[in-house]
Amino acid sequence: MASTQVSDFGSSDSVLGVMEVANKPEMGIPEMYIRPQQPSIRSDEPSLPTIPVFDFKSLLHENSRDAQLLKLYTACKDWGFFQVVNHGVSSELLQKLKHEIEKFFQLPIEDKKKYQIRPGDVQGYGSVIRCKDQKLDWGDRFYMLINPVERRKPYLLPQLPASLRESLESYLRELKKLGMEILGLLGKAIGMEMKEVEEFFDDGMQSVRMTYYPPCPKPEMVVGLTPHSDATGITILHQVNGVEGLEIKKSGVWIPVTFLPDAFVVNIGDIMEILSNGTYTSIEHRAAVNKEKERISIAMFFNPRFEAEIGPVKSLLNSENPPLFKTMLMEDYFKDFFSRNLNGKSHLDKMRLKDVLNI
Repeated sequence: MASTQVSDFGSSDSVLGVMEVANKPEMGIPEMYIRPQQPSIRSDEPSLPTIPVFDFKSLLHENSRDAQLLKLYTACKDWGFFQVVNHGVSSELLQKLKHEIEKFFQLPIEDKKKYQIRPGDVQGYGSVIRCKDQKLDWGDRFYMLINPVERRKPYLLPQLPASLRESLESYLRELKKLGMEILGLLGKAIGMEMKEVEEFFDDGMQSVRMTYYPPCPKPEMVVGLTPHSDATGITILHQVNGVEGLEIKKSGVWIPVTFLPDAFVVNIGDIMEILSNGTYTSIEHRAAVNKEKERISIAMFFNPRFEAEIGPVKSLLNSENPPLFKTMLMEDYFKDFFSRNLNGKSHLDKMRLKDVLNI
């Protein structure tokens, strides 16, 4: 294994992923992927609730906006997750992207090696190794920063197969527009001015992760994605091939998310919980795998500018609503996040003011 080096976001080694293991089930499941017993979905629930759904055009329509914003506020406070339909991204583009992502993950391992995460970095293809006994997720990932443009790695997006790069860039342009509109609505729902939202997120840090979860002969022994909350403003998730696996934790119960056709799932990240001073809630979630089918997803992460200070928005604070979180430079916040293993909401807990916790 390559020696560890320091990068912009901490330090790491990496492995390419699990697809080669999954293609040889006779070899069994390597120890590095086997997890202790994971909390399961409650089977005694008569009917599990479903996350709220919003028609995006209704959210934007002046005649229904106030009522819809109240519903959005409640969804983000109580759930931290919601689905968006009628979002304006064409089914044709989503189908083209599906085809290209599937082709990419089926490339020979030698072709994918040129994108492998380099020592000391977190961007690229594979899984990051931070400690000797770390348990790995049952999934192959390709993660990269896409904005600011000058911070893109020249050996990642520009070197992808031309047809995938073209589809991906079209998709990212559409998602960037959608993401900024959603952030504006989320800000408006808690009384933030659009100017404040733009000061944080306009030309902010944006990144994307494509993930392939292979079938597993014993899915109960592995985890597709470790339970965690996102260290983001918001995340927009597209379930590329229609196979489900996302689960969210609400009131101590793991709930599977059923995606509507061509819908996006949006979730509140830790940064939005911090900016809203705890009004909005980032929720733990995880990915399960299954025995028969692979699952493919693509997530786009929206964050403030690297130069922004992350803390409760000052216009929301008063004597009755004192700050619950400390303030930190965005770049330092992410260096700290990427230096750690995923572990529930532990990263957000580090941002809480200690005197508030002792009240």
